[in-house]
Formats: sequence, structure tokens, C-alpha cells
Amino acid sequence: MKLLSKAFLVLLFTSVIMFDGCVPSKPTEEVEILSSERLINKLEVNRRRIKSFEGNGTILVRNPQINNSASFRVVLQKPDSIYLTIFGPFGIELAQALVTKSHFIFYDALKNTAYEGKVDDEVLHDIFRIDLTFSELLDAFVGSVNLTNNLYKQPTNYEVIYDKYLITYVDSSSFKTSQYKVDVRELGITEYLLMDKNGEAAIEGKYSDFGIIEGVAVPYKIELRNKKENQLVTVEYKNMSANKKNIYVDFEIPEDATIIKW
Repeated sequence: MKLLSKAFLVLLFTSVIMFDGCVPSKPTEEVEILSSERLINKLEVNRRRIKSFEGNGTILVRNPQINNSASFRVVLQKPDSIYLTIFGPFGIELAQALVTKSHFIFYDALKNTAYEGKVDDEVLHDIFRIDLTFSELLDAFVGSVNLTNNLYKQPTNYEVIYDKYLITYVDSSSFKTSQYKVDVRELGITEYLLMDKNGEAAIEGKYSDFGIIEGVAVPYKIELRNKKENQLVTVEYKNMSANKKNIYVDFEIPEDATIIKW
């Protein structure tokens, strides 16, 4: 995997595009405070409502090896695939990646070389530069969190602080803690924190600048941080859409490209 990793280190990244979006707030008197069960159900319904997603903007990657940004386009088809394109100056395509649960294709346009193989944790890290599973990546790109396992669980702690729900779960076997902050008005997850058994932060997500798509609050700005590995990925969308009938993925490897099986 060193060759694939080096290819990405060469390609990432170029220019930053800043974008701000917002969601009009509902009047306070219209807000209904939900029980924890109803809140988790609503969050899961909203997450599942986004079946496909397309967005473009800027991605920033910061870790001990690199600190760069680039323009990008991402297309998601839940639960099957992630398609990512990285662009350089003047919209020049630098790389494309198509990743499914079991297989990946990565095309290095500068070297006219394609890499194909089976997906594992190392491949996902090389492509997306943060240690998340495939399903976690699908949710992360649209600013959601899979709460299926918590649908029928009572939270360890549940409270409303100003305009946020605060939900905390402590796993009784692993003693790991997961904590979520949710906007009371629009029911968008604004922060989540996963902590190990010692109470140290492992994964942290922050979502902001929400827009409403398909009745769901989706963030234009996403920040994912793996504190233990000192990894940071920030996504800022310029445009995004969901559940389009025909999403166009223009991924064709040139006939003269070198293909390397992984």
C-alpha cells in the first residue's frame, strides 16, 4: 500500500474555496422538546431519507504527513459506493476514486495509472486520510451518524442545554462513551464525540452551516478529527443535492492507462 499512499501524498491538495450556508431558525414557541426515544427515531429517519448524495467544494487534509487542500466532487449511493474526484488549478482533474464495500479503483491522472483491488482499512485511510469504516464515511460526507444501535436503548444521560439536545451513551461492556449534540429546531447533529474507556477523545465530528435538503438538515461544513492519530479532514460544500434520479458518474479509465492490481 505504500505506492498508493505515496500517489495520494503527491496529489493532495491545491486551493481552498470558502462557503457559508445557513438554515433559518424556527421561532422558539414552535419548538417541541422531544423525548430521547422520539429524537433518536427522528434522527435515524432523517439519515435514511438521504439515499444518494452529490456535492462539490473544498476538502482540507491535515495530519503528520500532509497539510493541504483541494477542490473535489463526491457522489454517494447508499449503502454501496463512494465516488471522489480531486481537482487541481483551473479545474484540472488530478485523481478519481470509486470505492465500494469490497472493491476500489483509484486513478492517478498525472501518472495515467490506475490501481484496483479489494477494500480494507488501509485502502480507506490512503484514499480518505482518516481512520473510518466504509459505512462511517458514507454518513460522514452528509453530516450524519448511524444511531441504529441506539434505537431501543435508554441514554445514560439526556438533557436540553439552551438550543441543543445533549445525548450520552456509555457502553456497559467496553465502557466507551458516545456523545451527541443536536440542534433543537432543525434536528441536525452539530457535534459528536467518541471516547475510549479512559475518557479520552478518539473521534470528534463537528457540523455547521446547515441547509435543508429533502426535509433533512445537512451541513455545508464538516470537520472530522481523529485525535489519537492527529488526523483532521474538513469538508466545505459549495453545492449539494440529494436523491436525484440520475446521478452522473463520469469515471472512465483511459485505454492507454497502466493498470496495477492490488
